[in-house]
Amino acid sequence: MANQPQESNEARALEQQIAELQQAAESDEVSRAEMERLQAQLQSLRRKPSSKHNGAWDRVLLARHPSRPYTLDYIDLLFTDFTELHGDRRFGDDPAIVGGPARFEGKPVLVVGHQKGRDTKQKLARNFGMAKPEGYRKALRLMQLAAKFGLPIVTLVDTPAAYPGIGAEERGQAEAIAYNLKEIPKLRVPLLVIIHGEGGSGGALGIAVGDHVVMMANAVYSVIPPESCSSILWRDWDHKEEAASILKLTAEDLHGLGIVDEVAPEPPGGSHTDPKAAAELLRPVVRAGLSRLASLPAEQLVKRRHERLRRLATFIS
Repeated sequence: MANQPQESNEARALEQQIAELQQAAESDEVSRAEMERLQAQLQSLRRKPSSKHNGAWDRVLLARHPSRPYTLDYIDLLFTDFTELHGDRRFGDDPAIVGGPARFEGKPVLVVGHQKGRDTKQKLARNFGMAKPEGYRKALRLMQLAAKFGLPIVTLVDTPAAYPGIGAEERGQAEAIAYNLKEIPKLRVPLLVIIHGEGGSGGALGIAVGDHVVMMANAVYSVIPPESCSSILWRDWDHKEEAASILKLTAEDLHGLGIVDEVAPEPPGGSHTDPKAAAELLRPVVRAGLSRLASLPAEQLVKRRHERLRRLATFIS
């Protein structure tokens, strides 16, 4: 019974966001897709008790929780002296990707990541955390700037997917992601990747190449969202929970497969219950990861990174 007020508040928040998105959804395909995702989340919240989150689909709901800390929240809680840099120097600035120099426990780093919106206005401004080509090009520009000055890079991943709009495709969405996948592994500085929310498809992978990949306990990381997988395989969204299980998108699944290197703990109930505690649980993980990578020469870093990427592909004859 103690969870009912919290569940009711979550349901009301989702209902409000759905209502606000309905107007935009009439002319915006992405807003319509986000509205459908929120409706599915609201249905699941009403149908199931939220006291236990053990299944893959429950992890998806936790990763998308509207009160879960986002990238700028973690930057504020973990880093100091953050200065956001803007623009890809080709087309424009993408608010779905944020990044810039900062200090972690007094040491200079560069931090970059996806940023979702908290309310409807922010969601639209941040494009629901879905980056466009200029976002990926901005991220690479900042990473290359960090490499020039010898700064380790911390990447914070939280996106449903890359933006699928016509304008993004016209400006080379696939090429921008592919170019990042080619160039990021060449950087001669430590790359620490933290998947703290949704790690969706190429939208996540476009900035998630690293030496050490950390995944928070209730985050998800997948080649495709469960709803889209269900739509392709079953021609509807009704099998999204089964799709989530089949996709092996939880932290435990991916750690067992060697896709991620470490699972970071979260507060009981999830990071949304206590963002400050979540950041403090993540702090020693970041500290240890940066310290370990900083001890390696640049040549060894690049060599280990390439070997790690090659191990991800398993072939059975």
